[in-house]
Amino acid sequence: MSVTAPTVREVVTSLDRTTIGYQTLGAGDGLLVIGGAWRSGRDYLPFAEALSVSFTVHVIDRRGRGDSGPQGPAYRIACEFEDLLAVQERTGAKIVFGHSYGGLIALEAARSSQVFSDVVVYEPGVSIAGSIPLGWMQPYRERLLAGDPRGAFAAMVQGAGGAPPAVERMPLWYIKLVLRLFIRGQHWRDIEALLDAGLAEHEQVQALDQPTVERYQTIGSRVHLLGGSKSRPQFTSRLFETLQTVIPNCTSELIVGLDHLAPDDKAPTTVAEHVLRQLRDHA
Repeated sequence: MSVTAPTVREVVTSLDRTTIGYQTLGAGDGLLVIGGAWRSGRDYLPFAEALSVSFTVHVIDRRGRGDSGPQGPAYRIACEFEDLLAVQERTGAKIVFGHSYGGLIALEAARSSQVFSDVVVYEPGVSIAGSIPLGWMQPYRERLLAGDPRGAFAAMVQGAGGAPPAVERMPLWYIKLVLRLFIRGQHWRDIEALLDAGLAEHEQVQALDQPTVERYQTIGSRVHLLGGSKSRPQFTSRLFETLQTVIPNCTSELIVGLDHLAPDDKAPTTVAEHVLRQLRDHA
């Protein structure tokens, strides 16, 4: 999907002196967009363009991507919300949208800072008592070390919980072959460049996995949970029910026909329409 709206590229310096790049488009109140693993800011530009009819949208390149500096050897999720808050301080934006791992970052930032009026997250990467499958990480790590990036990516696709059950039962060599046919050229090169980063980020998901989510009861922002009806319940309805028991001001919505890849790939305009409606309804 092409983007026609003009963007302005800018950078800020985060707390640990890492450069963080972001692109700005639209006009209105400020809204930050922070994406998921194996994705960079440009993957969210169609989504941002759809939001830009009502907001000034700032699409962040998380560290390790695009115009931003590297993750660094001391990487932890705290670095990510320090980056987010650095962009927030520069732009003055009071609303943040996070997808997947970006949603986890947004929630973690909101529990440590009161700067956001609204936090909108699409299927945030919050794992509760192992609800996000992470068994793929060890074979993924081993294949990366063995110089087999395609095999590493196939291990993630097979084991991360987003694939149809039939795919999960296929031999890894066959999944690797199919992915090679469908993910090629620049698309593959973009993913390959983020394979190490994706592993480091899921190590943080694993580190934050706890039996409860009581830590989010300190969030003072309005929180809007979005997900797709085609995603598995542990990533949507079950997670949302748990989060709504602890976050004081929290709503949720499942969008019919969508899955986990809707904001960045399959249905960015549809997700943007629901975000805009949520923000209008709870202004």
